[in-house]
Amino acid sequence: MAQIFSRIVATGSALPEKATTNDELAAELALRNIETSDEWIRTRTGIEKRYLAEKGLTVGQLAERAARSALWGSTLGPEDIDLIIVATTTPDMVFPSTACQLQKRLGCKRGAAFDVQAVCAGFVYALSAADALIRTGVYKTALVVGADIMSRIVDWDDRSTCVLFGDGAGAVILQASDEPGILASKLCADGTLDEAVLGCTGHMTGGEISGDPFVRMDGKQVFRTAVTVLSENAREVLTAAGLDVSEVNCYVPHQANLRIMQKVAERLGIDHDKMVITVDRHGNTSAASVPLALDNAARHDKIKKGDIVLLQAVGAGMAWGSVVLKW
Repeated sequence: MAQIFSRIVATGSALPEKATTNDELAAELALRNIETSDEWIRTRTGIEKRYLAEKGLTVGQLAERAARSALWGSTLGPEDIDLIIVATTTPDMVFPSTACQLQKRLGCKRGAAFDVQAVCAGFVYALSAADALIRTGVYKTALVVGADIMSRIVDWDDRSTCVLFGDGAGAVILQASDEPGILASKLCADGTLDEAVLGCTGHMTGGEISGDPFVRMDGKQVFRTAVTVLSENAREVLTAAGLDVSEVNCYVPHQANLRIMQKVAERLGIDHDKMVITVDRHGNTSAASVPLALDNAARHDKIKKGDIVLLQAVGAGMAWGSVVLKW
């Protein structure tokens, strides 16, 4: 029996309507007596603007727009999808899952649908899961989506977090193939680096919110951990794929902080011009970060057929992972 692989055959993305620049955000925060500036945000994060969800916009709507964007860029229709995995930290409801809601929105009639919650690492986790399920031969065509509206769980009185995040969704369609696509993946987590480092501990109890409903972060610890684990993880996944870092043509890291991205690329020896950068335009969109950046690269011809692409993300948990693939 021939070995089954999975390949990305289409990408898509979706953003809220309006971008908010650092200057505009600083003016809004000044009304809350929170002092910041374009220079302060840019020099620490690399972010220049981000898209914030307008009132009434849901994660499900963003996920649907990204999914349809991917479908429009392919020869496939909703009827071809037999597996949907959505990575999100900010679902519209406790249940049903965002993936099942997306299945309904798209009109898919068959297959499995479920959510993955690994925060900013969610899309990489979801993509790895879809690849593994396709390789079993049970599923043929997977829709993998990362979607988050982080602006609704940040504390707008906390300058250390509220300037970092944006909202959006990204999607890929993964299809069974007899040619290698995804070459290797490596997922990791360390639960000892829990909410004290990065977390949002609020939850529903008896119909009321219990705990802190906002994102809290130890920025210095996140920076140190991210640089260390992503550098190690990249080497591990490339070794598993039988590749050297010099063979990477395109590097798509989690778009959380430009300084983290640059530091990891420097440690790995990846040239700056091989790294996809969208954090300046999108901010940190959590699970949407990597697929948004990947779609941006694909649409602007920054990835060519046959290129080796390295995807990486790290998020609360702490959880992190890498996927290396052939385009």
